[in-house]
Amino acid sequence: MSTIIYPENTSPVADAEAIRKACQGWGTDEKAIISIFGHRNATQKKLIRQAYEELYSEDLVKRLESELSGQFEKAVYRWILNPRDRDAVILHVAIKERAIPNYRVVVEYSCIYSPEELLAVKRAYQARYKTSVEEDIAQYSTGHLRKFLVGLVGTYRYVGDEINARVANSEADILHNAISNKEFNNEEIVRIICTRSTTQLVATLNRYKDYYGSSIIKHLIDDTNDEDYKEYLLALRTTIRCINDPQKYYEKVIRYAINESGTDEESLTRVIVTRAEKDLKEIKELYYKRNSVTLDHAITNHTCGNYKAFLLTLLGNEN
Repeated sequence: MSTIIYPENTSPVADAEAIRKACQGWGTDEKAIISIFGHRNATQKKLIRQAYEELYSEDLVKRLESELSGQFEKAVYRWILNPRDRDAVILHVAIKERAIPNYRVVVEYSCIYSPEELLAVKRAYQARYKTSVEEDIAQYSTGHLRKFLVGLVGTYRYVGDEINARVANSEADILHNAISNKEFNNEEIVRIICTRSTTQLVATLNRYKDYYGSSIIKHLIDDTNDEDYKEYLLALRTTIRCINDPQKYYEKVIRYAINESGTDEESLTRVIVTRAEKDLKEIKELYYKRNSVTLDHAITNHTCGNYKAFLLTLLGNEN
């Protein structure tokens, strides 16, 4: 469930005028921006952007980029974009702004999003960057990781509740045989994980656990010094976590993003802005069960300023 608290009836024109006022004069009124955008859903945000451009002949997104700064600007920028445009931006950053692409983002979109949602993200990516997701992944990654990620993002998975028990049993054995021989990059592993429907794959993974006494993730461990191979195995385990339990996966991302050694704002922002209108309430509940502290409290302790205030607003905190 969503954590966003928003009024049903709003005036896009009034909101646009209030935002314009917040961006004029001596300094920007960040609180006003938070009070508006932190309480608007995707449809309302789209109408505000349209009204602003009609009123002032100016792109609101670009205006706010120039008015805001730091992690607060990044969070607001991602939040006010259309969802698929936002995903395209996040995916582009994940692929091109690191030495090795951030496989987690590619895996999340490929495994947690529906095939139609993933296709929409890929279309938005092409429209914005004039290249395909697969092309950029292939260019900026290598070896086992490249082969796996290109296969993963290029698949249009079947969506259905049908389960073939015979296939589940057979492919659980195939996975176990490959893993027992330390053939973690076996083509059959890649084929099964990348192409099977989520329902069928969950059945196969459950059979594996029943037959072999442990989650497959615990068997996908190898003490290798090969960085590419290591990243591939991490991506493989992440894929299985995303398919098995998306909310549990996102809770772990947040938990790792908020720790005593520092805050990973990129990951924290990504989860909150992409899940706030979907299942962030469930993720918050899982976080509390796992850590015995509310997510609101953790964010209060590990972030600051307008960035903190904005994230708390998206979490449904009205204090």
